[in-house]
Amino acid sequence: MSVAADILLAPDVRPFAVAAAIMVSLGGIELLTMLVGFSISELVGHDFALDSETHSGIGGLFLWINAGRLPLLILIILALGIFSIAGFLLQSIAHGLGGVMPVLIAALAAAAFSVPALRVASRGIARIIPRDETYAVSDADFVGKVALVSVGPLDQGLPGRVRLKDVFGNWHTVAARASPDSAALPVGANVLLVDRDAKSFIAISAPADLIAPPHSSDRA
Repeated sequence: MSVAADILLAPDVRPFAVAAAIMVSLGGIELLTMLVGFSISELVGHDFALDSETHSGIGGLFLWINAGRLPLLILIILALGIFSIAGFLLQSIAHGLGGVMPVLIAALAAAAFSVPALRVASRGIARIIPRDETYAVSDADFVGKVALVSVGPLDQGLPGRVRLKDVFGNWHTVAARASPDSAALPVGANVLLVDRDAKSFIAISAPADLIAPPHSSDRA
């Protein structure tokens, strides 16, 4: 057995190795499903939300770590990664000092570190990744808007992904399929969102008069 395998399977780091394995598995599944035009984060926690006025301890904690600003699956992957890194780091420091930290104490310490670290990391990621919705707009506002196919092509099968900007200038990525009478819409195509069903938006090829010039600018 290799040295790396010995380290990863050592009893004192086993919880962190398991967390890392789950994180890699979830991330790999999410990546593969996105490549075929479908994201499991659309199903896992897509409608997860918390009342901002809640006074429960668990609700307050989830709000504090920015639950709702990221897809729940992404938040879980991020939490597992931070917990794993913190645990390996703690045990590495303990080994460097000539000892081994008890697994339970190491796990509790890593979890305690992970909560504030998760808040900082999730806030940063939420600013750079596109979101399906914000507090300012709803899905209904996207019907009638022109979007760009980012994961596709869009056909009548599994949904792809399109990007569009709302009236406040925020970018969104939403699931979409081509309408029943539409040809496949390739990646990079401008599409018009004409309807929405329970799973995704319905798109057609955008009419030329609705497509803004690439380098147009507003003039007073």
